[in-house]
Amino acid sequence: MADRLSVSIIGASGYTGGELLRLALAHPQLEVRQVTSERLDGQFVHFTHPNLRTRTQLKFVRSEAVEKCDLLFLGLPHGSAMSRIDQLSTLADRIVDLSSDFRLRNAADYDTWYGKPHTSPAWLEKFVYGLPELHRKELAATNYVSGVGCNATATTLAVWPLAAAGLIDTGRGIICEVKVGSSEGGAASADSTHHPERAGVMRSFAPTGHRHTAEVLQALKLKDIVTDVHLSATAVDNVRGVLATAHAFVKSGTAEKDVWKAYREAYTHEPFVRIVKERTGLYRYPEPKILSGSNYADVGFEMDPKTGRVVALCAIDNLMKGAAGTALQCANIMMGWDETLGLEFPGLHPI
Repeated sequence: MADRLSVSIIGASGYTGGELLRLALAHPQLEVRQVTSERLDGQFVHFTHPNLRTRTQLKFVRSEAVEKCDLLFLGLPHGSAMSRIDQLSTLADRIVDLSSDFRLRNAADYDTWYGKPHTSPAWLEKFVYGLPELHRKELAATNYVSGVGCNATATTLAVWPLAAAGLIDTGRGIICEVKVGSSEGGAASADSTHHPERAGVMRSFAPTGHRHTAEVLQALKLKDIVTDVHLSATAVDNVRGVLATAHAFVKSGTAEKDVWKAYREAYTHEPFVRIVKERTGLYRYPEPKILSGSNYADVGFEMDPKTGRVVALCAIDNLMKGAAGTALQCANIMMGWDETLGLEFPGLHPI
């Protein structure tokens, strides 16, 4: 046990914190030392995360009680980590933050998309955006990893092969509809998550202006692509899952074989991205349901040759590939370990 990396999780009572704790407890190279919750200080973890009963005897502590460790995960509410980062950085040499606080490289984008200025802009350049499929080399050389938006993850992975291959007609923009489960709203209850209001729902809650749009725009700029991105979000009756359905137009003369080539070149060697595009059968396209609890992203597409429109699809578990799973994948890369370590669970079927 002594040679394992000591880990603490600040903000472990929420859904993503609970998922991260589940993963870390089973990881062969990690030893979880402390987990925090101001509200649940002194309570056993399994009172809040009952799936961890007998897996740990840890109790929640207050964040001021956290001692120095090797690796610190931050599961704090958005806006909290940026205001505390100077103090939090004294607790560990390596930090993986799951919030939005260090996702965007341009500080001014926080005013635009989050409605308030970034309180620690000097830290933005120290963090690497935590999507391994785009930033693997940078992640291997950093001590600070930012979170990724779950809707941004699904949208970006859906269209990334088209961007990487230079196939997108940038003059026509990208339109993406993401359908999301209720766990995306977090563990704290609100009027919109009250069961009688949430059950059976198909509710558009962000037709325009979704803040994860900024991450997609930032990703596309890695390939010098400047185009409009229109992101809409709809709540559906799932607990877990995101399904991104993105509509992009490809350049004149692009054939389906070119699109196939783009997806294969982008993802053939990615350990957690699977291309799902079958001619027949029930599971011809990506579906979030069968990814529950897994770190996989299933991507697929369909092309309309008459119009040049490609419908690009990506399904993920928002709590895993959209949050805790990717965070652990990034930690593995940062430490020089096999990035699949502790993330081998393939999901369930039927479920």
